[in-house]
Amino acid sequence: MKKKIRIIVIICLGIKCCACVYQALRYQHTSAKRLPDRYEITIEQMHSSVDKDGDGMDDQTDILQGALNYIATEPKYKSKYYQTGYPDDEYGVCTDVVANALKNAGYDLMELVWEDISKNPADYPLEEPDINIDFRRVKNLKVFFTHTAVSLTTDVTDIEAWQGGDIVIFQSHIGIVSDRRNENGVPYVIHHNDPMQRSYEQDILESRSDIVGHYRITE
Repeated sequence: MKKKIRIIVIICLGIKCCACVYQALRYQHTSAKRLPDRYEITIEQMHSSVDKDGDGMDDQTDILQGALNYIATEPKYKSKYYQTGYPDDEYGVCTDVVANALKNAGYDLMELVWEDISKNPADYPLEEPDINIDFRRVKNLKVFFTHTAVSLTTDVTDIEAWQGGDIVIFQSHIGIVSDRRNENGVPYVIHHNDPMQRSYEQDILESRSDIVGHYRITE
């Protein structure tokens, strides 16, 4: 009898633990609060000569602001397929930060990636292209930005080359470069990496050894 009771207690505790984990992932509390600029020397923020959407704000600034606007909604991390292409609920993944940032500047990433895939199918690692999801895959965005954006240094010590609104791609992750910097002058990254992430803007560039791309939209 005691053994049975012990087993029941263990099972109940396991169920409770699983429920707590589920709740933690379902109701994430990732902070959208911005990090302070810790670099004492001012590095002038670059501005694009292009204003794609004609809103009076240059593309570089528009992309940065779009990333900030998106994380301000505090999306929860979950990978899902959407018939709408763009997520239409409270969820998202790392590529959605970039897609929404570009949308704020007047660039429809879904349509642009699909157009490039149609023109250069052999360059993309796809068996069955799908407009609704291909623009939300890091491996595809690496190819797309190599084709369409200016490729920049991946050396994080070249701090002036990293500007707010740039796009940084890691081996299996992507984000937007922040306009705020750490004490070494290395900028933070605006991104959405996983359900347990504590903040959308983080000081991660110097700790990553898997940076595979750094791009800037210039049209």
